Amino acid sequence: MSYCAIFSGARSIGCRLRFSTASYVEPNHLPRQEAPIVPNYINGQAVSSKSTSYLPVHDPATNEVVCYVPESTRAELEEAVWSSAEAFKAWRNFPVQKRQRIFFDLQAMIRERTEELAALVTAEQGKTLADARGDVFRGLEVVETACGVAQGGLMGESLSNLASAEMGVDAVSYREPLGVTAGICPFNFPAMIPLWMFPLSLACGNTMVLKPSERAPGAALALAAMATECGLPPGVLNLVHGSKGTVDYLCRRDGKHNAHIQAVSFVGGDVAGRHIFAAGSEAGKRVQANLGAKNHATVLPDADKASTVAAVVGAAFGAAGQRCMALSVCILVGQETQSWVHDLAQAARLLKVGCGSDPATDIGPLISPQALDRARTLIDAGVEAGATLVLDGRGVEVAPRYEAGNFLGPTVLSGAGPGNPAYDHEIFGPVLCVVGVATLDDAIALTNSSEKGNGAAIFTASGAAARKFQMEVACGNVGINVPIPVPLPMFSFSGTRGSIQGDLHFYGKEGIKFYTRGKVVTSAWPYKREEASLRASVTMPTQSR
Repeated sequence: MSYCAIFSGARSIGCRLRFSTASYVEPNHLPRQEAPIVPNYINGQAVSSKSTSYLPVHDPATNEVVCYVPESTRAELEEAVWSSAEAFKAWRNFPVQKRQRIFFDLQAMIRERTEELAALVTAEQGKTLADARGDVFRGLEVVETACGVAQGGLMGESLSNLASAEMGVDAVSYREPLGVTAGICPFNFPAMIPLWMFPLSLACGNTMVLKPSERAPGAALALAAMATECGLPPGVLNLVHGSKGTVDYLCRRDGKHNAHIQAVSFVGGDVAGRHIFAAGSEAGKRVQANLGAKNHATVLPDADKASTVAAVVGAAFGAAGQRCMALSVCILVGQETQSWVHDLAQAARLLKVGCGSDPATDIGPLISPQALDRARTLIDAGVEAGATLVLDGRGVEVAPRYEAGNFLGPTVLSGAGPGNPAYDHEIFGPVLCVVGVATLDDAIALTNSSEKGNGAAIFTASGAAARKFQMEVACGNVGINVPIPVPLPMFSFSGTRGSIQGDLHFYGKEGIKFYTRGKVVTSAWPYKREEASLRASVTMPTQSR
């Protein structure tokens, strides 16, 4: 099915988002073939951009252009932020239970239309349909959490009789919204990451300007239209497209309206994330930036071999390794586990590489030819630095119609530890580095020596070893016999060290804190007033004396 057919076939979504298919001839800037042009979404409706610069979105399985994304103009960015700023004036005063009801309806609609959203994800991002459904579902869980935001973190605290009962001094704390927020999304989870951002921000009473990945914009656009259909007022959620220029506008205070943006959420790579954190912080904006990762799995000799091998292989190669929580390093502890590298390679050989829309496919393509070239280069460098190529996925064969796709098969490198380029860099592809160490202490030390602190896992039958690991490993998301320990949304995604910039994490209670600020009100309502003295007190009030 073509991309246009996928999008136009989406119930209700397609009728709201009618893409322009005008043909252009100006090279390098405007579309040179007939394909949908993705609109912005401003003030509750799809709006065709007046840009003269467009970015092609390719199907990673074929590298054919499926649509074009505009580089939103400065006027369009200003309009989007102004629309959200105006909408905030009324939205912040919506009763929280009414805001929650909109998200009850949205979660129901997402469940109903999961297949349509998943098809959009696969068409633009390339991941398998099964994995795309998981992408949608893990985002849906955050929407479900937003349905209970009042009980989940917005409720404050109070204390009465802070002086004497006669004085009537009380204090109450509560959390209030920030204003306009911004979300900047990556390509690898086109549905989940937008749903990490806008449901919680909006349920807390903020408005948001969302920028989807320029490589996979369709799911976010569809979700925005669905939220409007569920009753979200115009301007509460606006969506703009673009690359660095759009990002810089959202982070800075150099425009007519972008000073309204109070907070910026970002998920993506190190270079962009550090730039966004620096630019947003310099502008006085609150920023949370999830960056790169290098996640380690420690395997002890007492682990169940079959289930551990299956878990590590699935976590290393699923989504073609394009997950910030992918297990990209396997640490085999003890002499008896060293032969497991061949079991890992054998299990990986059974995975089928192909187009994500094929139900038999286990591993889809990488997002771009550049990503494929980078992964191949790091594999080459890893071998040149002394690693053993146990399984080589560089020559993977796919169906003839997909020969132009960005495919890399599962690759296993043994002996690729610190100092080896394949270990030192986040490859973001289906490549597993395997390292042998003597003891659990060695494995923990190796994991902690990485500058990244997103996730780590241990596979063992020993409760004592598992407890030692969870207490000593310096990562925020820890799995015990769990290969991808992404926290459920009642908790918070808790990457540490070089994997995050900012002090508050995504979703959960920390997410609510990120999207709100605290306020404490101290009030005095004495029932009986003594005759006031004309003499003012200039000492520090203590209230409790």
